[in-house]
Amino acid sequence: MTKTDYNQAVKLIKSALSEDIGKGDITSELLIPVKSESNAEVLVKESGIISGIEIFNLVFAVIDKKIKTGFIKKDGASVKKGEVIGYVKGNTRNILKGERVALNLLQRMSGIATQTSELTRKLNNKSIQIIDTRKTTPNMRVFEKMAVVDGGGANHRMGLYDMILIKDNHIEANNNISNLLDVLKKNKSRIKKKVELEVKDFSEFKIVMAKGKGLVDRIMLDNFKVSDVSKAAALNNGVFELEISGGVDYTNIQNYQNINGVRYISIGAITHSVNSLDIALNFIT
Repeated sequence: MTKTDYNQAVKLIKSALSEDIGKGDITSELLIPVKSESNAEVLVKESGIISGIEIFNLVFAVIDKKIKTGFIKKDGASVKKGEVIGYVKGNTRNILKGERVALNLLQRMSGIATQTSELTRKLNNKSIQIIDTRKTTPNMRVFEKMAVVDGGGANHRMGLYDMILIKDNHIEANNNISNLLDVLKKNKSRIKKKVELEVKDFSEFKIVMAKGKGLVDRIMLDNFKVSDVSKAAALNNGVFELEISGGVDYTNIQNYQNINGVRYISIGAITHSVNSLDIALNFIT
């Protein structure tokens, strides 16, 4: 985790804890002695890929630096149903304060990593990377994109600030893709980041091939048929990076397995439509 990611993670964890704890855990304050100490174990209840261990540990470090956590697995590792993979030891009240936030993040991130891993294995083509999108849970992007990497995928841009991605609404605002490329050319001196341009059909693709050299780094083939992806890749012949986007899921990803010349497949569902992995924190003493 970079220093920037760490600082953002701490900020988001504090916000999540504040949301959950509010003015205090009134149940634990009623039933648990102030100095009570407990041991708990992290139990995997569903097989998959673990992600979020570092964040889980950080939640408890933010609450109480005296709480000890430990894991026998690392982020990105396979875990099996019934495995005990970690422990939490310390003040009972403080463990209970952090339990839900820590588990929510661990479960969510592990679900994303698991789905990304399943898609990567199904695709079975190391020359094509599965990448995420900006279709993430608000304020959870840093965590969800970490999970994609733990699952064997890669990150697309983090936000609007680190890559120029020209999509359909930008094109419509400039009337058509040819006009847009003219505007892009006029502003070439202002371009400091990589440029990706979405095309909706083969005719737009050919316009970018003709006018986009030196302006565009990557072309996004949005909702292209497999046959048209093959045609585009052959025509492109390595001039631009190619990204497939739209409608790709576990049921059809193998259709793209043998296409040469495609670098990326972006799948929004790996962050916006994912089931959390079932993981529990059980007190043992």
